Amino acid sequence: MTRAAFPRERSGAARRSGGPVRLVPIAAGLAGLALIAALILHFGAAAVARSLRAIGWTGFAAVCLIHLGLIAVMGIAWRALLPGTRPWIPIWGRLVRDSAAEVLPLSQVGGYVAGARAAVFAGLGGTTAAASTIVDVTLEFVAQLAYTAIALLLLLHFRPDAKLALPAGIGLAAASVLAALFLIAQRHGFNLLHRFARVLGRGWADRTASGAAALHAALLGIHARKTGLFASFSLHLACWIASAIEVWLALRFAGSPLGFPTVLVIEGLLYALRTAAFAVPNAVGVQEAGYVLLGATFGLTPEMALALSLLKRARDFAIGLPALAAWQLAESHRLWRRAARRRGA
Repeated sequence: MTRAAFPRERSGAARRSGGPVRLVPIAAGLAGLALIAALILHFGAAAVARSLRAIGWTGFAAVCLIHLGLIAVMGIAWRALLPGTRPWIPIWGRLVRDSAAEVLPLSQVGGYVAGARAAVFAGLGGTTAAASTIVDVTLEFVAQLAYTAIALLLLLHFRPDAKLALPAGIGLAAASVLAALFLIAQRHGFNLLHRFARVLGRGWADRTASGAAALHAALLGIHARKTGLFASFSLHLACWIASAIEVWLALRFAGSPLGFPTVLVIEGLLYALRTAAFAVPNAVGVQEAGYVLLGATFGLTPEMALALSLLKRARDFAIGLPALAAWQLAESHRLWRRAARRRGA
């Protein structure tokens, strides 16, 4: 948008700054891979492999099935914002969103775009897909904050002297402020955009006002349906809490069980850490180091902590690769049909 508005003044600067900007996630991802390798070598590759074998294929299959069920429920949470939409469309969009975010070397934002795009190709309007994705992501983030708060309270109950409590509490407070600001922006963002456009000039406003107005109207329409908002938030919170079942079950298969509240603490704080490290693609290295540090607080061995992280990585690929392949096949078929119609015309 900036380049279109100021093609001569900014295009050169954009080209000069684009390279380093793109290099940041690449460098972060490579550093994360190096950290994973260092952790595995430090704690012993054989010990990590034994922990994975202890979980076994049955445990892995159970984790994958649970995660697929959670994706479906999260798709239903998205659908709660879209009354009248066929349920399979947001479920499919959610599957593509999570697959792109966890498998491809993209940021979380890249996953959001991919999921909305998949929903549009399935029949959802473009503006509706964009607006509902924004609200769905916001509600999921607010639900995650509630999940982290529950984990923090349990941490204080189990380990009142835990050093993690203070930084986790500060991070939770800061994230809550950001979530509140984002919700305000969704309701009043068009007024702010309109004022900014007037400063930039009439031409810029003319080019952007219609699209911004349509998006803002769609956002307001979604926010006006309070029942849908509450249902979506509740389902997301339920999914966050239920996601701890995967690790709890994997540990039981491995013969190293922890109580469900303890697992909830580890998972709640881990996902808070992942969110804070949003600039690192797929939280590579961050997730592994987080498991080691958080697991040590509750007696989880480092090799088992690394095994759990690698198990989740394998789960994401087992689900994500077929989903992305199906999405690409569907898009290719759609493009082929469009080209065939043009040749026929």
